[in-house]
This record gives sequence, C-alpha cells and structure tokens, in this order.
Amino acid sequence: MFPTPIEKSSAGVQVAYKTMLPIALILWLLPLISIMVFSIKPDADFTTGNYWGVPSSFEFFTNYGKVFFESDMPRYLLNSLLITIPTVIGCMILSSMTGFALGIYKFRSNLWIFFMFIAGNFVPFQILMVPVRDLTLDMGLYNTIQGLVLFHIAFQTGFCTLFMRNFIRALPFELVEAARVEGISEIRIFWYVIIPLMKPALAAMAVLIFTFIWNDFFWAVVLTQGVESQPVTAGITSFNAQYRAAYHLMSAGSIVAALPPVAMFFLMQKHFIAGLTLGAVK
Repeated sequence: MFPTPIEKSSAGVQVAYKTMLPIALILWLLPLISIMVFSIKPDADFTTGNYWGVPSSFEFFTNYGKVFFESDMPRYLLNSLLITIPTVIGCMILSSMTGFALGIYKFRSNLWIFFMFIAGNFVPFQILMVPVRDLTLDMGLYNTIQGLVLFHIAFQTGFCTLFMRNFIRALPFELVEAARVEGISEIRIFWYVIIPLMKPALAAMAVLIFTFIWNDFFWAVVLTQGVESQPVTAGITSFNAQYRAAYHLMSAGSIVAALPPVAMFFLMQKHFIAGLTLGAVK
C-alpha cells in the first residue's frame, strides 16, 4: 500500500535514484538559474544574441543598481507590501471567525454555507474579470490599493475558511464544552481557547496567502495601472520599452520580487510545517 523506502530498495535502484535526483533538481531549478544569469548580464549580450552563453561582463551592481535607484521598483515593492499585509490580516480575521462558526456550531444550513465558501474556489477567476472591473469603477476603487485589498480578501476568504474550519473541527470539542460549563461566553471561548490552539494553522495560512497575493499578476493588471497602485508583479513589465524588452533588468527585478516570499517562508518555516502536519499523527 505504501511505497518501499529507498533504503530498503536494491542497490541498482538506489544508484539510479541518487543519479537521477540531482538531474531532476537541476531541471527543476533551470528557469530560476537562467533568470539569475540573465540578471547579471549586460544589455549588449541580448542585442548580440548571447542568451545562454557566458556573460561578456558581470553587471551585477549595475543592473541591480538600476532596478533600485533608477526605476520605480522601490515603490512597486511598497505597494505589494501595502496590498499583501492587510489582505493576509483580513483573511486571517474573517476565516478564523467563519471557521469557528462553521466548525463549532451545528445548525440547519451549516453544510450549505460551507459549500458556498468552497464553491467560490471553483469559479474560474477569468470570467469575473469584466464584472469585477466594472464594480471597482462603480465603487470608485479602480486603480487603488484599497480596491485590490478588498477584492483579494473577498476571493481568498473562501479557501481560508475551508482551511480553518477543517482545522477547528479536528480540535478536541471537550475543551469548548468544559469552557461552556464554566459559564464562559462564546466570544471569550473563541479568543482564549480556540485562537491559541489555532496559531500553527494561522501561521501556515499566513505563509500561503502571503505567497498567493504577492505573486498575483492577473488582478494586479486588471484592477490597477500606474506606479501609484501597481504591485511589483505588474511593475516589472515597466522595464519593457516600446520596441524592445530590457531582459537583464526584468530578470533582476524578478529576483528582487521573489525574495520577500522566500524570506517569509524561512522565517515561518517551523510554524508552517507544524500547521500542515498537526493531526497527522497521534
């Protein structure tokens, strides 16, 4: 039923595994490696067709200096932070409350409401592009950070509710019953009993939502335009000129844009793994 551990396999299988694993890892990392190489190449290498060869000169400080000091990249990074952090906080607050309500209370429409949250995750977001854009125009939220935050919270709360409801249902319900016997109000049960137990799940969800929102490109292009509100994923395209693309600057900007989610994961790695594996063993 379960795969045999590689240590218990035959010698030939172990040799093949150890040989193919580095090759598979290199193939998986090849796009990232190519972007890193592109980010230190001079512009002349792209005009002469030297895409995959050794850089004619190493322009690390020149390219990254232009990204930070001769472009609007710092502003785009700030916009991404102003969009991502409030979205993560809003999703955590709403989903923890909805997850508590759907996971603890038993009422007639509980399952149907839960299905509605789940159903929203199966709607292709491309078909919502026009109505959502028109709605932001009618509400005066088009091309604003606030509008992008509100719609990200609306779109992500369904997934977060699914995540939190299932986690809360796995908690020992006896704790809630004991608190009710002591006469503790439902709000205090949520705050002092459930929330402390939800910390691993909240940390795991924060990492996931931070990565989703930071890397979003579709809604960043649909709902924003211009440096005053665009996040970094859409702002990288500003390195494209009318007739050619500055691939070396776009690559450097992509590396810079990828650093915050990577740092977020490593900072929250212990809590993230604990949140995903909690309940896997007894």
